[in-house]
Amino acid sequence: MPSGEHPDERLGERWGAVVVGAGVAGLVAARELELAGVRTLVLDARDAPGGAVRGHEVAGLRLDAGAESFATRGGVVAGYLAELGLADGVCAPSGLGSWVHLPSGDGPLPRTGLLGIPSAPFASDVRRTLGPLGAARAALDLVLPRSVGADATTLGGLVRARMGARALDRLVRPIVGGVHAAEPDDLAVDAVAPGLTAAVARSRGSLARAVRSIRAAAPAGTAVAGLTGGVHGLVDALAEQAGEIRLRTPVSSIRRASGGLVVTTPGGEIGTERVVLAAPAPGLLDHLVGLGSTPDTGAAVTLVTVVLDAPALDAAPRGTGVLVAREADDVQAKALTHATAKWPWLAAEAGAGRHVVRLSYGRAGEDGPAPDLATALADASTLLGVPLRERDVVGHATVRWTQALPRPSAAHRDWVAAVRAALATQPDVAVAGAWVAGNGLAAVIPDARAAGRSLVPE
Repeated sequence: MPSGEHPDERLGERWGAVVVGAGVAGLVAARELELAGVRTLVLDARDAPGGAVRGHEVAGLRLDAGAESFATRGGVVAGYLAELGLADGVCAPSGLGSWVHLPSGDGPLPRTGLLGIPSAPFASDVRRTLGPLGAARAALDLVLPRSVGADATTLGGLVRARMGARALDRLVRPIVGGVHAAEPDDLAVDAVAPGLTAAVARSRGSLARAVRSIRAAAPAGTAVAGLTGGVHGLVDALAEQAGEIRLRTPVSSIRRASGGLVVTTPGGEIGTERVVLAAPAPGLLDHLVGLGSTPDTGAAVTLVTVVLDAPALDAAPRGTGVLVAREADDVQAKALTHATAKWPWLAAEAGAGRHVVRLSYGRAGEDGPAPDLATALADASTLLGVPLRERDVVGHATVRWTQALPRPSAAHRDWVAAVRAALATQPDVAVAGAWVAGNGLAAVIPDARAAGRSLVPE
């Protein structure tokens, strides 16, 4: 059957493939299908493509409304950006390092750590944050028997066993909360840190040596990279090659018809030979596999971006930003990014004395109202150690993300495995996105490419 035709002639529209969700995963999968000659339609209920990688304008600056960096591991994302003609835009952060905000005071985070796990437990920056006793306890990891922590299944359990509670609470928990909006004790080790378990085994049980081996090819400051102009530039490039994108078009059901699939939208039914579910849509999955369970949706995250005329921030008093320990009750934010200190291209674009800071709110188990500007300014003042007032504000924006950061827990991993197993017998349906691949572009992009290619006719 030629691509795009459908045996049910009563349907007004017929497509070779329909992708549900116009986030990065959906666009990547759609591009794979289009490159293979499959006429593809992308549907999304939102008003713009990109999902959590979209952009927005604040005070005349085009900024990232969601993700503003990507993990450099394996060169996966950089390689894909090169395919899209964006290689020249890949840029490294300033390398100033970041800090953690603790009830006992602020301190730097390890420059060569992994999710806060230090590769050199007695380094000066680790000692400053953990204190001499905490650093000494973390350094015991280097001599403890390999059996210690060998039965740990969660990141929290592994760090606590090998390096102690202080390293977990002061270094790892703030980073995990900021990146995944979750608790380390809820996260499966390899789901949140791929390859760490195997590296520990190769390192005679030592967590520090394992982190050192993982980071050996990644000097300080290069664990993440960005894109000049903002990571949302990836969305702009993908949208040009992803077929037809139809926004404000929610999908209410997917059903099978003779020889194909029927996707129902407010505008009517659409016939297709293939479907990619690139959005966390358990209701739609139930129409196809009926698992009777749902994915971990993670915590809702609110980002408050503030553009300030504040020359006092020129010195970048807390480097590229601050992560907040859960025990610190003097601020509501869980993290702050000093974007103009982190990205030289943005500092040049903003101009002298003008700064962009972004505060993140929302942890697992928390679902309060969005913070107002006064709260964001008070939190930023505390975290940066610089008084910031409303008269310093040039512009601000608040964005709330839901279902964007599923917790990589063992239960969620098992649910994903069940979904993939159920769909293995349905070669005309694939899934993609952070809800199945894991958080971050380095996980989402290769998984979405594989999803799109799995539906390409041979």
